[in-house]
Amino acid sequence: MKTYVAKKDDIRNEWYLLDAEGQVLGRLATRVARILMGKHRPIYTPFIDAGDHVVVVNAAGIRVTGKKFTDKLYRRHSTYPSGLKTITYRQMVEKFPTRPLEMAVERMLPKNRLQARRIRRLHVYTGPEHEHQAQKLIPVK
Repeated sequence: MKTYVAKKDDIRNEWYLLDAEGQVLGRLATRVARILMGKHRPIYTPFIDAGDHVVVVNAAGIRVTGKKFTDKLYRRHSTYPSGLKTITYRQMVEKFPTRPLEMAVERMLPKNRLQARRIRRLHVYTGPEHEHQAQKLIPVK
């Protein structure tokens, strides 16, 4: 018995639509990351980019559990002395409503050469309107 390995010609990208209204940030991010990697398909091969496009609408309605709304911190460093910048989840959502989901999904993807290509297929919108009506979107429950 031989192991099946997907080839680039076997892959046909599809477009999926997810509604983020009232969903928990981490659980939604794992579902999105699986679709971007292609793990939802039976032809998944780790070193072949077999993922699909994901359109997430109503990202402003994402919720977090516990005290994460006030206590969760996002950190970045400028590599200069005393260059640590810290922002809370509440401040992040006020300034950039789609950024927490984008960061959560990006951090869940494998850190390899395919990560940048996979994250480009993620399209996040704060409201219900999006510009991907021409693609035949498959709704995900």
